[in-house]
Amino acid sequence: MSTLVTVRQTTTTTTSTTTAINTNNNMTTTNGQISMHSYGITPPITMKGPDPSDIIATDDLEESLRSYDYFESDAELALRVDVMSKLDGLVQKWIRDVSIAKNIPIETADTVTGRVHTFGSYRLGVHSKGGDIDTLLIAPRHIDRTDFFTTFIEVLRRQPEVCDLRAIEDAFVPVIKLTFDGIELDILFARLALSTIPSTFDLKDDKILLNLDQRCVRSLNGSRVADEILNLVPNRETFKSTLRAIKLWAKKNGLYSNALGFFGGVTWAMLVARICQLYPNAVAATLVHKFFTVYSLWEWPTPVLLKPINDPQYGFSVWDSKVNAFDRHHLMPVITPAYPQQNSTHNVTRSTQKIIVQEIKRGLNIVNKIISSKGEWKELFTGISFIERYKHYIILLLSAPDQNQYLEWSGLVEAKIRLLIANLEKNMYIEIAHVNSDKYTPNESVFQNQQQTNSASTKDDSSNTKSSTTNDTPQSTKSPSSTTNPSSTFSGMWIVGLQFATASKCKLDLTNEICTFLNVVYRTAANSNMNRENIDLDARYVRQRDLHTVLPKDVVATSSQSPRLSKTASIDDKSETNTNLHLKRPKLDSTSSEPGSIPDSDSESTAKRVKLELINESSPKTSESDHTTE
Repeated sequence: MSTLVTVRQTTTTTTSTTTAINTNNNMTTTNGQISMHSYGITPPITMKGPDPSDIIATDDLEESLRSYDYFESDAELALRVDVMSKLDGLVQKWIRDVSIAKNIPIETADTVTGRVHTFGSYRLGVHSKGGDIDTLLIAPRHIDRTDFFTTFIEVLRRQPEVCDLRAIEDAFVPVIKLTFDGIELDILFARLALSTIPSTFDLKDDKILLNLDQRCVRSLNGSRVADEILNLVPNRETFKSTLRAIKLWAKKNGLYSNALGFFGGVTWAMLVARICQLYPNAVAATLVHKFFTVYSLWEWPTPVLLKPINDPQYGFSVWDSKVNAFDRHHLMPVITPAYPQQNSTHNVTRSTQKIIVQEIKRGLNIVNKIISSKGEWKELFTGISFIERYKHYIILLLSAPDQNQYLEWSGLVEAKIRLLIANLEKNMYIEIAHVNSDKYTPNESVFQNQQQTNSASTKDDSSNTKSSTTNDTPQSTKSPSSTTNPSSTFSGMWIVGLQFATASKCKLDLTNEICTFLNVVYRTAANSNMNRENIDLDARYVRQRDLHTVLPKDVVATSSQSPRLSKTASIDDKSETNTNLHLKRPKLDSTSSEPGSIPDSDSESTAKRVKLELINESSPKTSESDHTTE
C-alpha cells in the first residue's frame, strides 16, 4: 500500500471458461469468456463474493445503524424532495427576472434557465436524519455573483419557509446558508460561459471549466467530485451501506470535521470508495472490516487515489507532490478524482493525524472481534469520552447578543481553530493538541463566574497583589469587557485537549499562541466588516477535574457512561504516566503591551499571560515541595 502505482483507470482481465455466470455488475460475458473490470489505479485485491456469515454480519450492521435513528422516514425524504423542488422554482424565476432587468428580451428570458445540483452526503445518498443539503446553483453567463448575493438573497428572505439566512461572501468557497422549511441548506454559486444551462448539461465535462474564475471552479468541484465518486465504485448500494457505517463511526469518535483538521464527508467517501474498488464483490460488513485493515497499515503520506491524475492544462493547479513544494507537506493526502484534482485533507495537522491513525487501529481491534462473533457493532459506534482523554484543556468561549451575529462569529472561530492547533503544535512540550469536533453550549454560570473573576483580577492588578498559584478557578486570557446578561446571549464553547511530551521540568507560556489565534479572528472579522458589538471571545485553561464546572450537565452525565481508553491505549497517560507531569495553576499577569497581545482596537479584551509550569514528580523531593504549595 505504500507504493503509488499509476496505471489506466479501468483494466480488464479475461479468462477462458466453459460456463459463464454473470452475478456482478463489474463482470461481462462474451463468447464463453468472463471479462472482469477493475476500478481505480490498481486491479482488485480479490474478486471473492460474500460468505453466508458475511451476509449475516451485514444484516446486523444495517440493524445497528437503524438503532441509531440514522435513516429518515418516507415523509422526511419527501420533504427534502419538496424543498429542492421549491428551491429550483425560485431559482428559475429569479434568473428570468434578473435577465429581464438586464435588458434581455422577454421572449428570450423565458427560455433562459439555470440548474440546481446537490453534492455531499445528500448527493451520495448517505445523509443522516436531520442532515443538511449541499446545493450548487449554476447560472448562465449574464448572471453574476453579485446578483447571487443581493437579489437572490432578497428572494430567499421573502419566503415564509426561510429562516437563519446569512451570506458568507468572503469565504474560500462563498456560500449562502439558510434553513428552508426545517431543512438546512448551503447554497454555492457558479456562473458558466453559456447563455442558458440546458437540462442535458454534463457537469463531468472538464471543458466547462475553461475561462472560469477560481471561485466558480471551487464551487463546481463538490458536485463534480460526488458524481465521479459514484461512477468509480463497482456497486453503489454496497458503497452507500459501507459509507453510512464509516460516517457514523467517525462522528461518534470525533473524527468528522474538515475545518478542525480531521476528515470531512468527501474524504471518508473517497476512502470507502477505494476499498470498494479493491474488494468489488464484497458486502458492507466485509468492506468495513477491510477499511480498517487497509488504512491501519497505510503508509502515509502515500496518497489515496481513485483514478490517475489527469491535467488537461486548462490553467488550474492540480495536486502533485513532485512539482508543488506545498503538496509535499501534506500529511494524509486523499486526492479528489475530478479535475482540478486537489487534496481534500490539507487541514490535517500532526496532532489530528496521530488521533485518526490511533482511532483506525482501535476500530480494527473492535471489528476483528465483531467478525469473529465476539463483539457487536454498537461497540464500534461507541466513542471514547473526550473529557476522559486528557488531563489538561483549553476552552474557547464565544457569546453574542444576537443569533445571526453569533452564527457568523461561530463559523469564523471554527474556521480558524486549526490555526490555534498548528501554533500549539509548534511548542516543543506539546505532543498533541486535540480540538473536540463537538461544540457545546456552556453553563450560564461560566460567564457569571468570569465576570466575578475578572472583577477580582482587576482589583488585584490595581493593588499589585500577587495572584495565587493555587487558585483552582479556570484561568482566562481575557480581561474584563462589556458585561452582558448571560440569559439573553447566544453562546458556544470549543474544547482543546492537551497532551504534553515527557519533560523533567519546564515552564510553558501559551499566551502568544492564544493571542495569535485571537488576532487572526479579529483581523478576519474586521476585513469582512463583521459586527463586533458585544462580542465576547475568551480562551481559558481548565484541568480535567474542573471540566464539569463549564460543560453542560447532560454531557458530563453521558461521558460517565462512555468507555474509557485502556492504560496501554490512552492518549494522555501514555506520555504522562511515567513522568507524572503536574500542571501547576498559572499566575496571570497583564501583558497588553507585550508581543502577541490583542491589537489596540481590542484593548477591552486585553490578553493575560498564561504560564504553565510542568514538574516531573518522579523525584520525591520535587513532589514534596509541590504539595506544600498547594
